[in-house]
Amino acid sequence: MSLFHAVAWVDHHAAQVFQFDASQVLAQQVREHARYTRQHGSSVRSEHELFGEVCDAMKGVAQVLVTGSHTAQADFRHYVDKHRPEVARQIVGWETVQRMSTNELVALARRYFAVHEGMAAPMKAG
Repeated sequence: MSLFHAVAWVDHHAAQVFQFDASQVLAQQVREHARYTRQHGSSVRSEHELFGEVCDAMKGVAQVLVTGSHTAQADFRHYVDKHRPEVARQIVGWETVQRMSTNELVALARRYFAVHEGMAAPMKAG
């Protein structure tokens, strides 16, 4: 089941994606699949696999707010822009935050969407 909004918290080793509406929250955890090889760039491959799974967890969600550290967001944004442009269109905002509880993260996202959707609404002539 997909909901209209989601918030994703991303770092380089794990991510959480919470789809939500006014009454429910659906959570998905994504963890890095550490594959230690001697090949050059194996950590990049692991990160790309993680980011790919995060993108898959966002499938069907119309609007996503991405949160996390500045560095993790920048790396995720680069991955999305280069490898998953369809997901880039779903992402409507980027917020740099420290690790938060599920309730704090969803509350932040609800406030974010309330403000930004309210700003996007057409003004009525009075």
